[in-house]
Amino acid sequence: MHTQTGGPPPNNSNRGFLAANMVPYRREKTHMIPTAETIASFYKIPSRPAGVSWTVEEAYEYCRDLTVSHYENFPVGSILIPKHLRPHVHAIYAFSRVADDFADEPQYEGRRIPLLNAWNETLIDAYAGKANHPIFLALADTVERQELPISLFQGLLRAFKQDVTVKRYETLEDVIHQYCQFSANPVGRLILHLFGYRDAELFTCSDHICTALQLTNFWQDITIDQKKDRVYIPQKMMKMEEYTVDELFAHVYDERFLRIMRLLGIQTWELFDRGYPLLDRVAWPLSSELRFTWLGGAAILARLAKNGYNVFHHRPKLSKLDFLRFGFRSFGRIAGRRQKLRRLFEMK
Repeated sequence: MHTQTGGPPPNNSNRGFLAANMVPYRREKTHMIPTAETIASFYKIPSRPAGVSWTVEEAYEYCRDLTVSHYENFPVGSILIPKHLRPHVHAIYAFSRVADDFADEPQYEGRRIPLLNAWNETLIDAYAGKANHPIFLALADTVERQELPISLFQGLLRAFKQDVTVKRYETLEDVIHQYCQFSANPVGRLILHLFGYRDAELFTCSDHICTALQLTNFWQDITIDQKKDRVYIPQKMMKMEEYTVDELFAHVYDERFLRIMRLLGIQTWELFDRGYPLLDRVAWPLSSELRFTWLGGAAILARLAKNGYNVFHHRPKLSKLDFLRFGFRSFGRIAGRRQKLRRLFEMK
């Protein structure tokens, strides 16, 4: 394994890797000028004195603060990530977090797509060495040091746009290949890139885990997503059970709903299981970080199953104690936990 290490900030006038990564990608037309000032007017960026620019160090600090202020089912830039890589994880997360807010938060209603287009424009500028927004200053430094392909970031933006434009999916395969492939899988691949892994088989295992995490979050957040008129339960499955979207939005919990969710739970678990070999194929500390993440996502799925998938009355989430327990377990083998989960979903 080859792991990238830190070093002096790259010279903005000589970004060979960044420039090379820009070539295949075409800008989208937008009525919004993609500048730091434009984005800052829509997103909370601390004000700066006139003529004072962000430094790379300050940009990373901004990304760190943004990262630690949000709850997730899995750790972001935890202590299991080597210290020299944590700022890069924070930069990647901050890029994604803001784009996700543009797609989801109510204050951006009516301007979501223009903002996401502007975020893409600013990403392209960052790959050209023209970043001045704090998130993109940090991200440009990260992608230069770690040689991260722009396609992974643009995949994330594609998914965020789908959050705005696509509200239903016909099959689970559609959810996985039309959405999770872009919303979740790039994150795992970016982490593998940060640790110097480029193996296709590892990418595939990572995709399975990331898709399972995304699907688990969908089943956990059914009632939250319905407020945005989003339904990730496949329409074909609902039609087969003669269970309607109106009934879903009315929180009808019956055998039809339970049969749908049991099947989705099993299929989601199978993805966790198929991705499990990754945990033993990477070196420490990444192996512990991935076990931590896997345990957290699988625990949410297991709690959904044990609660009969009744998310209308209870939304399972992880506590601080859970994070401590999973952190302790992540330093050792978790094959026993895998076997318990297998038995749980075989019973379902």
